[in-house]
Amino acid sequence: MAGSGGSLSRRGLRGREVELEQLQALIASVACTGSGGLALIRGEAGIGKTTLLAEAVTRARAAGFSVGLGKADELHHIVPLSSLAACVLHGDQPLLSGDAFADLARNHDQRIWLVERIAEAIEARAGSAPVLIALDDVQWADPLSRFALKQLPTRLWTSPVLWILAGRPESAGPAAEVVAAAKGTIPTVTVPLGPLSGAAVGQLAGDTLGAAVDERVRDLLDGAGGNPFLAVEMLAGLRTGEGSGEPVPPGLVVGVRGRLGSLQPGTLRLLQMGAVLGRRFGFHDATALCGQPSTSLITALEEAVRAGLLDDNGDHLVFRHDLLRQAVYADIPPSARTALHRAAANHLVSAGRRPIDAVPHILRGARPGDEEAVVLLQRAADDVLPVAPGLAADLMVHALELVPSARPLGFVVGEQAIVCLTRAGRNREALSTGDRLLDRRPPLATFGRLQAALGGTLWNMDLAGELRRRAEAALAIGGAAPEIGARLGALRALALSREEDLVVAREAGEAALRAATASGDREAHVLALCGLGEIALNAGDNAVALEQFAALSAVDSAFLPEEIVAHQHVDDFESSERLLLRAADRDGSSRQAMLLWGQGQHHLALGKLADADADFVTMERLEDDVQVPVQQVNSRVIRSRIALLRGDPEAARQHLAAAQERLAAKPNPGNTAAVRFLEAVHAEAEGDVGLALDRIRQVQQVGFFMRWRLLRNWIDSAIRVAVRGADRELAEDLAAQARAYAERNPAVPTATGIAAQAAGLVKNDLAMLERAVTLLRASPRPLVRAAAQADLGRALLAAGRKPQAVAALTHAHGGFAAAGAHAAAEHVRRELAGARARRYRAATVQRPVQGWEALTASEKKVARLIAGGCTNRSAADLLVVSPHTVNTHLTSVFRKLSINSRVQLANLVMALPDD
Repeated sequence: MAGSGGSLSRRGLRGREVELEQLQALIASVACTGSGGLALIRGEAGIGKTTLLAEAVTRARAAGFSVGLGKADELHHIVPLSSLAACVLHGDQPLLSGDAFADLARNHDQRIWLVERIAEAIEARAGSAPVLIALDDVQWADPLSRFALKQLPTRLWTSPVLWILAGRPESAGPAAEVVAAAKGTIPTVTVPLGPLSGAAVGQLAGDTLGAAVDERVRDLLDGAGGNPFLAVEMLAGLRTGEGSGEPVPPGLVVGVRGRLGSLQPGTLRLLQMGAVLGRRFGFHDATALCGQPSTSLITALEEAVRAGLLDDNGDHLVFRHDLLRQAVYADIPPSARTALHRAAANHLVSAGRRPIDAVPHILRGARPGDEEAVVLLQRAADDVLPVAPGLAADLMVHALELVPSARPLGFVVGEQAIVCLTRAGRNREALSTGDRLLDRRPPLATFGRLQAALGGTLWNMDLAGELRRRAEAALAIGGAAPEIGARLGALRALALSREEDLVVAREAGEAALRAATASGDREAHVLALCGLGEIALNAGDNAVALEQFAALSAVDSAFLPEEIVAHQHVDDFESSERLLLRAADRDGSSRQAMLLWGQGQHHLALGKLADADADFVTMERLEDDVQVPVQQVNSRVIRSRIALLRGDPEAARQHLAAAQERLAAKPNPGNTAAVRFLEAVHAEAEGDVGLALDRIRQVQQVGFFMRWRLLRNWIDSAIRVAVRGADRELAEDLAAQARAYAERNPAVPTATGIAAQAAGLVKNDLAMLERAVTLLRASPRPLVRAAAQADLGRALLAAGRKPQAVAALTHAHGGFAAAGAHAAAEHVRRELAGARARRYRAATVQRPVQGWEALTASEKKVARLIAGGCTNRSAADLLVVSPHTVNTHLTSVFRKLSINSRVQLANLVMALPDD
């Protein structure tokens, strides 16, 4: 076999020639092409996955790969990032130092940020040598490692990074999730391991016994069912005598119990304590459970290692196979196991370990009423909440089950459970948990705390009316602590922001802010400012909204995206860009999806349609990754409009369908209005003015504040539909909205200019349209300026003022074309042609869909930087964008250039003529 790198006669590799050849081919492919790959080795316990994985690692090292090899652990499957840590921290040249990894986990609290930093470390290593990340027993991977493994192969697909996972044959679970996420992006190979043939098992017997295999041995090996590990253990048991009893798993007892029966009692006790602690455990931890000093068990340790049951790597003791640990563990009486797990938890806590390290034992050893276990689960949930909210929620649900309903502690635990469930996006579960606690008639102070905790849940569920009812009920009952009263008042103001009487809402918000300041409660302060900002936005008072959101982001930097967008609403794009740059420079920036939303809005307003679309694509992906779909509907609405402007009606229809699908899952007023407006735009484009009119009328009915939040910069499109459909009343109503918005924002050129444009369209007033163009010269929004120029040009044509019309339309054409709005530019070109402007008779040049010229300006910048050796991080730093945006551009570059590696990109860019 070419490139086999050695004989296949070693124990465990008998009969695996075909499978090894598959892995060898993938190793060679990644090394040759410079792009990623993924393999999954699947099979039952003991079937040879670990041995095959080890051989693949050996061959990859021989081929020049930098290797990270790790193993997930059944008893540590909830410790965040523990599984992947083993891959990046171990090996001859670890991808990250232990200190660097600890710093990531200790100082930063965002899943996306953590994964990106790990990606950067792997990417940097892959720049000098191909990388193999191998993880055994992936079925026990912890939640954060599972999250990372679903992101990293696709994030790194343009680099020579090979992922090999080994795990049990489960139809669902971590391995299936990782493969599903990677399919379609990188080559994926599944290597199923079935039972060995009789001939292969016979060869194993010969390898182990060193002699001919007699009939008695062959009969014994039949019980192994072709499982090489069981076969080898049975053969090893022949040397120490046979045992008897119930097999766990079938056949293993013949070898393992026979070997255990010959051990000294102290050795067996050490093995049992180790089996409780997990496959990988500390010697001092095991001796502590034995209740003996470490020095007294050194002989026992030596015997366990000599017997081939444990390996000693210097830092930890490791059962040579998890089946061995399971066999030892199964011999411990169930009641003793429970007590030992509880003792293990106590020991780990007293030894200064993290709460999460003791949690696996709490889950197996705690019983209802164990308040120490409940407190430990609470501490662990607090620790993991920022990076693994789903795990934190699970821990708190379990803690709540341990607290008897009669104890007051249940309310404290329940409040924390509500918060964790809400952070995990499990809002219905949070609400039902809260309602069950409220049904127990808690004390007044506790009643207020629970209702305050449910505030975020109800807001996430778009139940503003219910939020107001509950906040007012809790406030009316009284008895709450001052800080809780302040939170309830702020939640009431937030709920009132969705109602029509915004004067009352503002008064409530200001009162809540005063109460928050008096109480010194940060959460109440944040809620009050958030409510006041929402109230100002819904009232159309952009300057006030900016003031509130600037104050909010000063209190909590997580709300920087809201301040960024608020600056855009007042046409202050210098400040918007400055804050975006500040966010890009800040390590661990939180709410990265919302930052991308702000960046997309920034690019959209400035007429950078391709960049805006890339921002929204990236934002959607990050929201999908963390399963928090905040802006999915609005993103698709905007991307559909971008596609229409750029002349891609098929993509526009796909985005419309996606927006309608997402609306069904999150049907709040804002989402409903946005989708109805998009349906109007599509209907008009397809010539169905009646349907377009109907959808615009529905937008007006959905919620009064939509006229500011949705139509502030799109109202001219709605008015054109009304004018075209001869609905004068609707047109005048829309123009009145634009006028009222301008009156609220007299210092915003876009607002005043659009108001004049709206009046000119409704009244067919040429002077007003000219005034609109004049006012909008101060607007930083090129597409708004181009639309006003186009309206003016049409009006001038109708008035017979052809030279002035051509000038206006020429300005409009140039504005649309510069922004990449090819369809809008082509529409204006045809109008110019109709005005007999000969130089515009040629069709607008469309960007090709494949090849170098198909790339946008930003994509070309990214391509040149990556081809020059930049990583995603270094390219992002030079372009002052996020690495996620660079990855989106790079994915588009590879698709348009029909390449799949950075090496190919470098070769292609080198062959380009100098600009």
